[in-house]
Amino acid sequence: MKIAIAQLNPIVGDIEGNAKTILEAAQTAFNQGARLLLTPELSLCGYPPRDLLLNPSFVKSMSIELEKLAQQIPPELAVLVGTVDLNPNAASRGEKPLYNSIAFLEQNQIQQIFHKRLLPTYDVFDEDRYFESGRESHAFKIFPSPQASNFVKVGVTICEDLWNDEEFWGKRNYEASPIEDLAQLEVDFVVNLSASPYSVNKQKLRESMLLHSVTKYKVPIIYNNQVGGNDDLIFDGNSFAYNRQGEICCRAKSFETDLILLDFSEEKQDFLPATIHPLPKTQEEEIFSALVLGLKDYAYKCGFTKVVLGLSGGIDSSLVATIAVKAMGKDNVLGVLMPSPYSSEHSITDAEALVKNLEIKSYQLPIAPAMKVYDQILDPLFAGTQSGIAEENIQSRIRGNLLMAIANKFGYLLLSTGNKSEMAVGYCTLYGDMNGGLAVISDVPKTEVFSICHWLNRHEEIIPHHVLIKPPSAELKPGQLDQDSLPPYEILDDILARMIHHHQSISEIVNTGHDLDTVKKVMKMVMRAEFKRKQAPPGLKITDRAFGTGWRMPIASRWL
Repeated sequence: MKIAIAQLNPIVGDIEGNAKTILEAAQTAFNQGARLLLTPELSLCGYPPRDLLLNPSFVKSMSIELEKLAQQIPPELAVLVGTVDLNPNAASRGEKPLYNSIAFLEQNQIQQIFHKRLLPTYDVFDEDRYFESGRESHAFKIFPSPQASNFVKVGVTICEDLWNDEEFWGKRNYEASPIEDLAQLEVDFVVNLSASPYSVNKQKLRESMLLHSVTKYKVPIIYNNQVGGNDDLIFDGNSFAYNRQGEICCRAKSFETDLILLDFSEEKQDFLPATIHPLPKTQEEEIFSALVLGLKDYAYKCGFTKVVLGLSGGIDSSLVATIAVKAMGKDNVLGVLMPSPYSSEHSITDAEALVKNLEIKSYQLPIAPAMKVYDQILDPLFAGTQSGIAEENIQSRIRGNLLMAIANKFGYLLLSTGNKSEMAVGYCTLYGDMNGGLAVISDVPKTEVFSICHWLNRHEEIIPHHVLIKPPSAELKPGQLDQDSLPPYEILDDILARMIHHHQSISEIVNTGHDLDTVKKVMKMVMRAEFKRKQAPPGLKITDRAFGTGWRMPIASRWL
């Protein structure tokens, strides 16, 4: 029996468009001899639909399109479609009104509906807000061909349903164990239809987790994941399958749509070897690919064809410009140089070298005249005070205003270029360098920015050499360096990782060798910068603890 795994890139809310994509995948799969087609979790509406689910007409539209799909798909092809199902007992039992579901379509009808049992409510997930948990695990029976006398029994799980093995995790997060229940039903294999967001090295975790389940329950598993960018989330695809022996027998592409075929042998009761696409070779390649996809989809799904960003001659804007060229094409990227009296000569020449390497359009807008006008306007109020942060921030806000003007005038998407280290400690200016429609590298620490840029230059110079070796500086006053205000980035990033990702206390971080005063200073900076992060543009998530929808810290707080 031939199984097609459709790794789709839905647009959230485009129910008709997503249905068309599913139908096209079904036609392709049928033409290639498939008997069963798999699509990801909520493939009909896109994941995550968030509060669109509160709109009854949105839910009704899914029901209508699902019925149409059932009629349009070749009747000989069975298809699993991610959708939403109404909970008829919601009002009488005080339950949530919807189920996160999979519809089994065959013979032009909706044959069965399967409900997700384990609903994640952590980090970026908030499914308990909308959905009721399914109470049982179910399977469906499918005959491999019209001539077949024996059926194949397929167990259905949805994303989180397989993320609850207490032996693998060292604890149980939910009472139910869907995979254990399906094993007791003696299914021939299990499918897991997912919309699992990307984070660094997550694919290795998925494969290790499912290998544990395959080995434990002696049941083959197909994992089918969504791909694409939806707001701050990136979905990496990487759909794969394990055979009964715990061997990977197929893997779809990383960060691309794909449709791969997998054979299930009724004689061997197992999957046969098929196409196995390789994973990215390095972490730098993986992150770069994720950011390219995230930017490309964010722009496309929001209706932008061109982007603009400020080029300071620094490493952050150099990396963002390189990502933009890969995502949008060099003709669709505008870099704006905005030198001040404090800009070094190298800042201009480095930015110009980058423009030449990337072959993008650029424009130079010196900001000295605007700085003088601001000084004149504010002189009566600022008279007798020392020049300081307020004046420095005016420079950043002048640049932010100019970039917003260009974006508004020409309909470009403005990209902000701040990294995670800066966002964490508030080393950024509201309504200045934080301006933008998307913060491309806001989840990439400064040390990782350097690593990715060195990786980009492995074959040829893309990031100018001087950008890689000069000390980072905001250049808002003479001779300014980032390290005047911050610890060296190697130290800062390690402290931030321990605090943000591992939730370590001051004493725990100090016990690893860090200076007490430095740790206290960094932690206070992180807490005090929360008001800035709340006003930042959405940023692409690449770690398990990003400053996005999963970050829920108070602003008015006296912790630390």
